[in-house]
Amino acid sequence: MRTVKLTKDTISNILEGMLKRSPNSYGEYEKTVGDILDKVKTQGDKALFEFTKKFDKFDLNADNIRVTEQEIRQAYDSFDRELLEIIRTSKENIRKFHQRQLQNSWFTSEADGTFMGQKVTPIQKAGVYVPGGKAAYPSSVLMNIIPAKVAGVEKIVMTTPCSSEGVVNPAVLVAANEAGADEIYKVGGAQAIGALAFGTESIPKVDKIVGPGNIYVALAKKAVYGHVNIDSVAGPSEILIIADKTANPRYVAADLLSQAEHDELASAILITTDSELARQVSEQVDIFTNQLDRKEIIQKSLNNFGYILIAEDLDEAIETANAIASEHLEIVTENPFEVMTKIRNAGAIFLGENSCESLGDYYAGPNHVLPTNGTARFFSPLSVDDFIKKSSVIYYSRNALQSAYKNVEKFAKAERLTAHANAVTVRFEDEDK
Repeated sequence: MRTVKLTKDTISNILEGMLKRSPNSYGEYEKTVGDILDKVKTQGDKALFEFTKKFDKFDLNADNIRVTEQEIRQAYDSFDRELLEIIRTSKENIRKFHQRQLQNSWFTSEADGTFMGQKVTPIQKAGVYVPGGKAAYPSSVLMNIIPAKVAGVEKIVMTTPCSSEGVVNPAVLVAANEAGADEIYKVGGAQAIGALAFGTESIPKVDKIVGPGNIYVALAKKAVYGHVNIDSVAGPSEILIIADKTANPRYVAADLLSQAEHDELASAILITTDSELARQVSEQVDIFTNQLDRKEIIQKSLNNFGYILIAEDLDEAIETANAIASEHLEIVTENPFEVMTKIRNAGAIFLGENSCESLGDYYAGPNHVLPTNGTARFFSPLSVDDFIKKSSVIYYSRNALQSAYKNVEKFAKAERLTAHANAVTVRFEDEDK
C-alpha cells in the first residue's frame, strides 16, 4: 500500500478523490434510469416483464413474479443447516440491539388546560431491495428487514433479481423468511425501485425503500425520493483504522482488506502514529492479497483508494478521521475508549483489536447499513427510527386558548397573514364586542 505523510494537502486530495465515488458523480446514467422509471410508472407490470427479460433473461409474468411458499421450502431443503443456525443467532443479536431503539409516544398536560405530545407510528409498508448479480448478501437482508419488524411495519415487501431460470438465491430467501418478509418479488434493478415507488398490478406501492444496490439502483432511489422516502443513496464501502504502536499489524492488514474486497471503488485507509507499524501493515497487506480469492478486486481498490497515512500524533489522526467521516472506523490504540470519545463522524465505531469490522457486518447486532462518502457527518446507520414517523399532538381548552389568542393574533398580523389571525379571533368575537 502507498504510504504518505499526513498533511493538509494529503487529506484534501484524498477527500476529493473519495467524493468522486459518490452516485452523485454518475450523471451519465441518470437518463437511462429516468427512462426505466417512467416506463414502470406508466406501464406497470408490462414494463417489469420486459426489463426482466432484457436484463435477467427470464420470462417474468403475473403468475411467477412472486416467490411462492414452495420456493421458500425448496430453499430451506438445499440450505446448510449449520449456516441456518448462525443466521438465526445473528438475527436474534440484531433484533435485541434494535429493540433498544424503540421510541414510545409521549404526552404532557398542564394545569392551564393545555395537552401536548408526540405520537409515534410505524410506517405501513416498507420496500426492501436486495441485490443479486455477482454475490448474495443474506446479512443485508437481515439488517434491512429486522429494524422494520421491530418498528412494527405492517407489510414488508422485498424485491430481488432472479436467475435466467427464475431462481432466487436460496440464502437470500432463507434470510428473508427468517427476518419476516411478507412478500418477495423476482424483480431487480432500477425497475424494482420504480415498482416499489409507484406500484404496479403485482407489486404494491410502499412508503419507504431501503437496501443497497448498483449505480442504477442508487440513482433510481435518488430519483423517486419524494414519491416515497428512502434510507440513503449509498456509495462504495469504506474502512478507516486509527492505530498506534500497540496494534497488531497482521490484524490491521486483514481488516483493511475486508472492505477492499467489495469492489474496485472501496476505500481502505490506515492512519497511524508509528512508521514501523505502517511498514509492517504494508507487508502483511501484500501477503494477504496474494492469498485471497478476490485478489484482482482488492489490488484495484488499494491502487485507487488505499492509503497508509503517517500522523504526527493521535490528535492529528483523530482530526483526520473526523474529516473523512468513514463508514467503518476501527480504533486500535492503547486506549481505544478514550479515543472514541473524540470521534464525531463515523458510521460505526469498532474498539480494540478483537472488534473487527466483519463482526459488525454479520453478527454483533448493530446495523451494517451505514452512511458513506463523508455523509456520517450528518447521517446515521439504518435503525428503527427509519421505519417510524412522529405526529405532534396539540389540545387547548377554552380557557387556555383565551389566555393565548391575543398573542397568536398579533404574531399572525406581524406576518400579514390575516386569515391566520382570524382563525383564532373568531372564537372570541362575541366576547370582544
